[in-house]
Amino acid sequence: MSRTDDKKKKSKKWEAYEAKGGELKRTKKSCPKCGGGVFLAQHKNRVSCGKCGYSEKLS
Repeated sequence: MSRTDDKKKKSKKWEAYEAKGGELKRTKKSCPKCGGGVFLAQHKNRVSCGKCGYSEKLS
């Protein structure tokens, strides 16, 4: 292995899904504007979309 292989970041897309009984279930909320493949990022007091800028405040 070269040093560049050690420094590459691993993909975290697998954290957005959960496998149960042979089916995949989304664990994160999808963006209502962008549709089903774009997830909302979780922040301390809000969720936001990195693609279109949509955000919701959490209560």
